Amino acid sequence: MLIGIVAFSSYKVIAFFSNDEMNHDFKGAVKTISVKDNGLNFESVTTAKTVSELIQEKEIELGEHDKIIPDLETKIHTGTKIEIQRAAKIKILVDGKKIDKYVLGKTVKEALLESQIELSRLDKTSPKPESIVFDELSIVVTRINIERVTEKESIDFKVIAKTDSKMNWREKEIETKGEEGMKEVKYEITYKNGKEISRVILTSEITQKPKEQVEIQGTYIKLGKTQRGQGTWYAQPNYLKQKFAPIVNDFAASTTIPKGNYAKVTNTASGKSVVVQINDYGPQGKGRIIDLDKIAFQKIASLGAGVIGVRVEEILN
Repeated sequence: MLIGIVAFSSYKVIAFFSNDEMNHDFKGAVKTISVKDNGLNFESVTTAKTVSELIQEKEIELGEHDKIIPDLETKIHTGTKIEIQRAAKIKILVDGKKIDKYVLGKTVKEALLESQIELSRLDKTSPKPESIVFDELSIVVTRINIERVTEKESIDFKVIAKTDSKMNWREKEIETKGEEGMKEVKYEITYKNGKEISRVILTSEITQKPKEQVEIQGTYIKLGKTQRGQGTWYAQPNYLKQKFAPIVNDFAASTTIPKGNYAKVTNTASGKSVVVQINDYGPQGKGRIIDLDKIAFQKIASLGAGVIGVRVEEILN
């Protein structure tokens, strides 16, 4: 009901209205409002009195997780601004877990904050934090952590080898026992999702120096029967399956020296020698008296030589 007075003059128009009429449109009046729906802006006219009536009038569908501002019971009038935020269904892979989530945030960064997932300065996301969120988007969070640790580590001692021509070639004695040293190493370690991916030494300090070990190796060899002829080479199979424990790491095949025994093989052209253990039978062929494994052959001749002149002496001790 109008309860004011309207006065006209050539200069002024003065009107008095009730308080209700100052704040609201007349009942059933057409109102012009603005609607922002998921970032899209448009204006509309309506006779609806509340946001709820407007939604019904314009047949606007709202999802269960969508949000509307102001709420549905708010009365509307000309100039009312309504915002509809549409929720997107996304998947987040983080800290070994898969999270299904509806979010209103428009960017990856906003979606993670909404999901109460905090990122450190070094953490990475795929797609990037500023990327736009959409339905069925998968976000992968990679945790990057860097820490500095100090570790104590042992230092191997050096071995000083001496020889004794009076000792049997199979014998070895420790004259001075070695002792490991210790050092403190400070590392910068980078972890990716909890797994170490890199380690950088920052400082290294020796706290205890290692003590050298002195070993004496016997060199006396008692030689027996001697043969001269040709030596060849072959690819030696796995030594570890031998029934006997090898004293040397070089092997050969012979037709005259029993398996398990040892022989000294000398290249007659260069004078280079190697001690081998017999672990096979061979070789076959006229003039060929020993077949060295590849490693042993290389110690006295080039593999390219193929066949060389050798002196083979059986070792008796």
